[in-house]
Amino acid sequence: MNKKILSGAFWLSAGSIVSRILGVIYLIPWLMMMGSSQHIATAQALFNSAYTPYALFISLGTAGFPSAIARRVAYYNGREEYGKSRELFRSGAILMGISGLICGALLFLLAPLIARNSPVVSIPAATRAIRMVAPALVLIPLMSVMRGWFQGNQDLKPFGVSQVIEQFVRVIFILGASYIVIFTLHQPFQLAVQLSVFAAFIGAIAGFAYLGGYYRRHPYCADAPAAPLDLGRTTHLMALTFYESVPFLFVGSGITLVQLVDQIFFKQIMRQAHYSASAIQYIYTLFSANPAKITAIVIALATAVSETSLPLLAAEKDHLAKVQKLISQNLAYLLLVLLPIVIILAALAYEVNLVFYTRSVLGGNYLRFNLTQSLLMALGVNGLTILQALRYSKKAMLYMGLGLVTKIVLQYPLVMLANGRGAIMATNIAYIVICLLTYGKIVRQFKIGLVKYWRIVAVNLVFLAIVAPLSLVVSHFYLPMGKVSAFIFAAVVGLIMLGIYLVLIDLTSLSYRHFGRYFILKRH
Repeated sequence: MNKKILSGAFWLSAGSIVSRILGVIYLIPWLMMMGSSQHIATAQALFNSAYTPYALFISLGTAGFPSAIARRVAYYNGREEYGKSRELFRSGAILMGISGLICGALLFLLAPLIARNSPVVSIPAATRAIRMVAPALVLIPLMSVMRGWFQGNQDLKPFGVSQVIEQFVRVIFILGASYIVIFTLHQPFQLAVQLSVFAAFIGAIAGFAYLGGYYRRHPYCADAPAAPLDLGRTTHLMALTFYESVPFLFVGSGITLVQLVDQIFFKQIMRQAHYSASAIQYIYTLFSANPAKITAIVIALATAVSETSLPLLAAEKDHLAKVQKLISQNLAYLLLVLLPIVIILAALAYEVNLVFYTRSVLGGNYLRFNLTQSLLMALGVNGLTILQALRYSKKAMLYMGLGLVTKIVLQYPLVMLANGRGAIMATNIAYIVICLLTYGKIVRQFKIGLVKYWRIVAVNLVFLAIVAPLSLVVSHFYLPMGKVSAFIFAAVVGLIMLGIYLVLIDLTSLSYRHFGRYFILKRH
């Protein structure tokens, strides 16, 4: 497999996945601090009501600039126009600073409107939570430009490391502030939630400081300083980058937009079905707020692979054979890692839900449904990113738009039919539409034969056929009732399942073909 893909995927995967694991692990002590099951559900609903619009405003604030800048920098570097790369970075940083200020102010002002339409019981508490996360929007766009610069120069280490630092500092602040508020100052848990969302700003400061220091130590293209500011040329560069970034904005916001549809419309639909505010908040927490933290890890994996491939595909877009090879490697790597992760987590959904949240069969079922959804989302994100890297941004926008329209059209009838499960079904169908359109275009345009992946899919079907009955048999004899026993059970059984998968890909030589080694079985 291409070493740049593997190296880049390592840093992006390490950064994205470790930061998301930190963002999930802290939930165990944090939610224990919240107290009762009712308080836990309320805290999760409040937290999610702030973070979903925050994520959308991050997309608006960055306007797809990281990916667009990475692509444009890779393009200029490929032509040895390093001065233009530096000029683009400098002017982009100024623009993103202004954009961050505007988006932060907008989120602050729109907080009451967003809170009123969110599935929460306390609108004032949700309003304060949304406003507490707004300051982070000032720094995030600037960080995104720096990450795009490093990505365009094919140095993904600072991208990954900055994510880990940002998340680590954020988690420390969340846990420390929550403990002080609840156990030292004896204040309501809602205040702890609001300070927890404010932690995004504290983490952003730490991540920005690291990126700034790394930039000073590694001044790429230092021998080709940016030309003196030329307003006309700078405006042209920014206009060109903005034009390229709009598709990245829309496509990159796809998952957040889908989640926002759930956040805004679920409450209104369930009210028509005569559900109480507390019941709506509880169901929303189970089907959306809770699983989102777990499934984000799966989606992060696909994002890491696709973002790593983006500058490589952009650089080779005029060479069909190289493009075919890169796409084939991309899909093989994604399927080999993504499918077993989803299968293992789905098999252990009840235990995983118990470890992080509360003992709930319904919660475990919702998590299992969401893991299937995350698989479709991850495949969709990967396919859309491939199209964008190869200059099919309009097609990517069209396909994402059709998927979003499908979600909106199906949301009302399916939620009325099956409440939380209906919302998941609507998202699943939307991403099936996106995947069919996206990969259909890739296959037709670049003559990529999907038949070559049958062995990977077949191995994972065999793996599923082994794991599913194994999980049922084991759970029949033993079902964990506490967090510690659930964690031990999930760890032991999960490692056994992983070992089974590694043996399967060793037996079929998939491990050697794609990773250059056997993991368990030593073969020659």
